[in-house]
Amino acid sequence: MTTLHENCPKCNFKYMMEPSFFFGAMYVNYALAVALFVAIFIIAKVFIGLSILHSFIAIVIVSLILTPVTIRLSRIIWINLFVSYKKDAKELQSEK
Repeated sequence: MTTLHENCPKCNFKYMMEPSFFFGAMYVNYALAVALFVAIFIIAKVFIGLSILHSFIAIVIVSLILTPVTIRLSRIIWINLFVSYKKDAKELQSEK
C-alpha cells in the first residue's frame, strides 16, 4: 500500500526528489479524509436518516475501507503539484 517505485517504468523519472518528499502528502491525505468524513456523515445522517452513533460507525467503516485509495490519491495529488505530466517524455528522453 505504501510502497512506491523509485523510478517511473516508462520515462525513468525519479519519484523521490528529496528525502521525505511525500511527507507533504500527509496534509493532502488529511484534507481528503476530512472531506470524506463530512460527505459520509451528510449521506448517513441526512439522506439515510441514521443516528449520530450509526453515522460515526459508518464513517469509521468507510474510512478503513478507503484508506489505501486515499493514501495513493494523496501521493498523486502531491507529486502533481510539483511535476507536470509530459505525454511525450519517453520520446524526448530517447532523443537526447
